[in-house]
Amino acid sequence: MGRFNHVTISRLCVSHSFIWEKNMGSTTKDNTTNAVDKAEEYYDSSNADQFYFRIWGGEHIHIGLYNYEEEPIGIAGKRIVDHMSDILDLTIFKKVLDLGAGYGGGARYLATHNGCHVTCLNLSETQNNRNREFNKERKLDHLVDVAHGSFEDIPFEANSFDVVWSQDSFLHSADRARVVAEAYRVLKPGGMFIFTDIMKADDCPDDSLGPILARIHLSTLGSFKFYYDEASKAGFRLKRMEDHSHQLTRHYSRVRDETQRQYDEVVEICGKEYIDRMLTGLGHWVDAGNSGRLAWGITCFEKPAAS
Repeated sequence: MGRFNHVTISRLCVSHSFIWEKNMGSTTKDNTTNAVDKAEEYYDSSNADQFYFRIWGGEHIHIGLYNYEEEPIGIAGKRIVDHMSDILDLTIFKKVLDLGAGYGGGARYLATHNGCHVTCLNLSETQNNRNREFNKERKLDHLVDVAHGSFEDIPFEANSFDVVWSQDSFLHSADRARVVAEAYRVLKPGGMFIFTDIMKADDCPDDSLGPILARIHLSTLGSFKFYYDEASKAGFRLKRMEDHSHQLTRHYSRVRDETQRQYDEVVEICGKEYIDRMLTGLGHWVDAGNSGRLAWGITCFEKPAAS
């Protein structure tokens, strides 16, 4: 991380990721569509919906910022949203696109606390329907829109948003360079691109992450260096980078602990095979995090204002 000496780089907190029900073999360049389809199929499933909503953090199914090891997952999940919003000047940046929005917890936070209008783009209609229900219940449907779609092919016009926001979603993409380019396209000049992602360490070879990559149906993860390089190619300027990698293991450990604590209940809801496979997968994430092979943090880029 020496190349980022000019940027704020801190270590604070946690991680999110997801586990697949089925193992898979090697992926190829042609599997970009396959990865998107697999992600949609997985998150639309009843087992995944119930598990992530009940265990992973409720409305916030991403890695959070933990103040202590036993802190509730949902509280840590809200804290990262608050911290990310503090990085942005949301007194002027009011139109936000949330890529991979899940249940929309981040979007509702931005709408409630900052008066932003947020468009949620998400593949899973199961999650989208929960998102819409929450928005109506809280009378926020005039500020939060929900659209079905992929962040590899964003269905909005160029120069449409002040902020592109995402939390722990890009790991599911087979073409992350395209995701970065799409974010640049839809941002207005002067707009901000802020996200977290579960990544590999810059010096980690892909072949050391076999069990993890098999579970996300892809052959690689991004890295801090990858996103810096691709964003620079797209035309972005780096504004801020915070490395919270040490919290990734804390998050996966908390999810594993909660799954074990509520084992009988979640087995009844999701089935023993699903939960046992989930626990095995969570162990892979914890082990990879403890060994320093994974990274996680906040990155914020700016699209230069038009000259």
